[in-house]
Amino acid sequence: MANRKMDNVGIIAAGGPAPGINGVISSATIEARNRGKKVIGILDGFKWISRGDTSKVLDLDIHNTSRIHTTGGSIIGVSRQSPLATEETFKNTVSSIEELGIGNLITIGGDGTMFLAKTLHERFGGRLKIAHLPKTIDNNIALPDYISTFGFETARDVGAKIMNNIMEEARTTGRWFLVITMGRRTGHLALGIGQSAGATITIIPEDFEEERVPLEKVIAILEGSIIKRMSMGREYGVAILAEGMLDKIDPVDLGLMDKDGMGRIRYVDVNFGQLLKSTLSEKLSEKGVEAELVHKRLGYELRSANPIPFDVDYTRKLGYCAVKYLLGGEADGALVYVRTGKIQATPFQELIDKKTNSIKVRYMDKNTEAYEVSQKYMIKLNRNDIETPATLKKLSKQTNLSSSEFREYFSKIFR
Repeated sequence: MANRKMDNVGIIAAGGPAPGINGVISSATIEARNRGKKVIGILDGFKWISRGDTSKVLDLDIHNTSRIHTTGGSIIGVSRQSPLATEETFKNTVSSIEELGIGNLITIGGDGTMFLAKTLHERFGGRLKIAHLPKTIDNNIALPDYISTFGFETARDVGAKIMNNIMEEARTTGRWFLVITMGRRTGHLALGIGQSAGATITIIPEDFEEERVPLEKVIAILEGSIIKRMSMGREYGVAILAEGMLDKIDPVDLGLMDKDGMGRIRYVDVNFGQLLKSTLSEKLSEKGVEAELVHKRLGYELRSANPIPFDVDYTRKLGYCAVKYLLGGEADGALVYVRTGKIQATPFQELIDKKTNSIKVRYMDKNTEAYEVSQKYMIKLNRNDIETPATLKKLSKQTNLSSSEFREYFSKIFR
């Protein structure tokens, strides 16, 4: 197999869906075909080729890709199956790529897929050129100048529109909604949606300096927000929490959690919203506070939405630039993106966190005005609230706690 001519262009999408995948497939296919290359779409991520099955592919051409750039989903599917699961699955993946004659591979995915791409590139020793395109609604790939990953802006747009409806529902019915948004490890999506929709409060992992946060502290923050709103005469609101909080909260407070094919917590299997609702309801009741709580998960609605014009245009550029990079004569293995309108390629090795030997993750930067603004427009308890006697008295009157008891209980938020 090693002597087989490897001249074809392959496209593979791994991880979860994100708006814009078809846009990348479309522009990459058109450009590669116009350059005389055969383009092979590998179906369902690494699922089949990691089993040595090379029949699950789609020949891509201009005819079957020219009008898909405005559609959601992925015409070649996606999968979280990791070829690194065993030595056998990795060998199968390598031999499958060789059998398909792919010498130029476009990988579409997040940080996990990028690590797989890096590993494949090293295994082939330069015979396989790889362009990785940053796909994730989490927006957590460390692109420079805070450049978005594709799919994020659409997910934020769709999420904000849904949240506007939820906020009106909350006002009309006098309820509090606890909304869990997708966002592995980081809070970009949750905060983006929360700011855009004007949520009452948004809680993300980056809010906390400590490595592990007790669940009771998160609950206290939510209690404080609800009580402060009540002191303003409003018994309704919307709290958004990034699902990445599951990685931040002490595992003892959450119970056992299953892992996915890439060894990460399967967030979908943890009913975080119900846990928050039941615990929060209990704590509020202890303080004599009545609040009708509803929990909702926001995620799948965002991932396969039709891309907004920003992501249509963005992915058009990305697909074209990936092919230009791969066939330009100097390609190796890199993360490819567009910066100030020009193609940029960062070698995989420069993206590795030397401490963890994994791809660097971009977290929300708390030392920015962008983060500062997000905090200014939330309703949440602050230290001044419990240290100002008049304010403290007004807040404690919403509960069965004395002012001193109120201060003592909620001081845990600021420790």
